[in-house]
Amino acid sequence: MKQYIIRRSSYSLLSLFLLSLTIFFFVRVTGDPATLLVEPGASAADIAAIHQRFGLDKPLWTQYGLFVWSLFQGDLGQSFYYQTPVFELYLDRLPNSLLLAFVAMSLSLLIGIPAGIMASVQVGRFWDGFGKLFTLLGQSLPSFLVGLVLILVFSVYLGWLPSSGAGTPLHLIMPAFALGWYFAASHMRLTRSSMLEVLGSEYIKLARLKGLPQSMIIAKHAFKNALIPVLTLAGINVVVMVNVAVVVETVFAWPGIGRLLYEGITFRDFPIVQGVVIMGGGMIVIVNLVIDILYAIIDPRIRLES
Repeated sequence: MKQYIIRRSSYSLLSLFLLSLTIFFFVRVTGDPATLLVEPGASAADIAAIHQRFGLDKPLWTQYGLFVWSLFQGDLGQSFYYQTPVFELYLDRLPNSLLLAFVAMSLSLLIGIPAGIMASVQVGRFWDGFGKLFTLLGQSLPSFLVGLVLILVFSVYLGWLPSSGAGTPLHLIMPAFALGWYFAASHMRLTRSSMLEVLGSEYIKLARLKGLPQSMIIAKHAFKNALIPVLTLAGINVVVMVNVAVVVETVFAWPGIGRLLYEGITFRDFPIVQGVVIMGGGMIVIVNLVIDILYAIIDPRIRLES
């Protein structure tokens, strides 16, 4: 078990190293941030001063070494545009992203799980066909399109909900639905397949032979076992939601981490882009590492096969 944990931890550290290397060099091919930080018509000396101020005049490998050393010290750097430590900006936006992810996940589970159960108990009938259509639309329609349609209908035509910003529960409804739409479809699909697998098992057949009502078989025996992989996926998806809601937060001007990443890309603010990506990647890697270890504890065959 100890060797398994060490091996999985090594893979996680390697993933973070490759992520840091990739994002560091990727952001630097987007252009020179100094051209956006000086006034139009600035001289070459002004641009050189900006380079020197932010350390952009050093060789790339030197900049990368300083970046990694800062990461080991818990420092994500200072924003070029906001002149504020990136970690402070990140912590300031994180609660908004967590709130949005929590509400979006709640909506996706409330929609996806019942729809998956209904589709599994009515295979080949109306609810099964409706569930397949829902899954197809949920996983094919881009979130920005869903968001724009919601704004057009509920803000422009009906005037029921605010189109952007934050501050009240009404501001949260549309971005949470636009973000949770895709995940609701994936939860519905997984719930359906998991329920069908459980319903075909021997102990469910035995429960039916005993004459138990269908509702009791579904609720007491099948649902609990079918819910395990769905909750596992939901736990991972919460972390994913926090870090991939760039489009939704931009469409609705929601002041979260995704919006911060968009601003960093727009202003070529290298420290913001690097910091947000590293923090998001770190969250996902840590969650996957914990899940791998828990799986190995629950099922020894996993660590033996590894």
